[in-house]
Amino acid sequence: MTTPAGGPPPFTDSPLRISDTRGADFAEAIRQASQQLVALDNGPLGVPVAEPAVRAFRIVRDRLDRADYDPRHGRDIRSAAAELAEVAGWALFDVEQHAAARRANQTALALAREAGDASMELLIRQNIAMCGEWTGNHPEALAVTRGVLAQGALSPRVEAIFRVREAKGLAGLAYTTEALQALSAARSLLEDGTRESDPYWAWWVTPEEIDGHLGHVFQDAGRTGEAIEVFQRVVNGPATVPVGHAGMSDARLLDCLLRERAWRDADALTHQVIAAVRARSSQRVRSSLGRTAERGRRHRDAPPSLRDALTHLADMVGTHPLDFA
Repeated sequence: MTTPAGGPPPFTDSPLRISDTRGADFAEAIRQASQQLVALDNGPLGVPVAEPAVRAFRIVRDRLDRADYDPRHGRDIRSAAAELAEVAGWALFDVEQHAAARRANQTALALAREAGDASMELLIRQNIAMCGEWTGNHPEALAVTRGVLAQGALSPRVEAIFRVREAKGLAGLAYTTEALQALSAARSLLEDGTRESDPYWAWWVTPEEIDGHLGHVFQDAGRTGEAIEVFQRVVNGPATVPVGHAGMSDARLLDCLLRERAWRDADALTHQVIAAVRARSSQRVRSSLGRTAERGRRHRDAPPSLRDALTHLADMVGTHPLDFA
């Protein structure tokens, strides 16, 4: 993700502008496409963006391969192309097309390095670590993260991002105490506020983002009561910025409530989630909700009304495969 959500112009004309421009206007057209895709991804309508992101990047990559652009603007165009590939990588990750997301991230990283865009390279390396952690490759995620941290010279906000990634890698390797320490460091860094040196793409790093990861660490460590307390703070608190994956804390909170047999709270949350699920474009969120609902509806001790609601929720979520080639 690279830009904050807002009210973007329609995406429909972006592929045309990408095809018809050649110099600085080509780079600007690519950046506008990325901004529109991110705004749609994080907007209130739950618009899936993986397919248009991949389609737009294919146009750009074809033009780069054919050298169909003004070479005087080559670095700027490659920088913009790296951002668009990063957006595609994020979107593919969010629809659980992990092999395709990995290819997109590697393409984005190569373009960023060709362009000398160190800021975009940081975001892409964060994404690579995130994908490694999500797919269970915690040593790789930790190695990528610590490689960045060892370089130093990061703004507090960017360091906070990588401390979160460090925490998730450590948690995946069962180093819970160290993971909690890394998350505490991330929260302290974020309290330093914004700085001019912060990259524009760091808008999504918020206290509730860090708290969502904190709850997840508690959840995976079996400290369910602490996880519930944190997730309830995230779910019931005001959102600093809207993000398309915000429902992940709902899914994890529901799982924790069901584990603790907190039937009344689970029933209320299930109905709250059902009301919002159609606006969830994140397939990761939908899949997490589906797995939780499937487990919960088979729980013999759960009240019939809750099992019925969980069955309805399970029926509402599905998959949307896509590839990056």
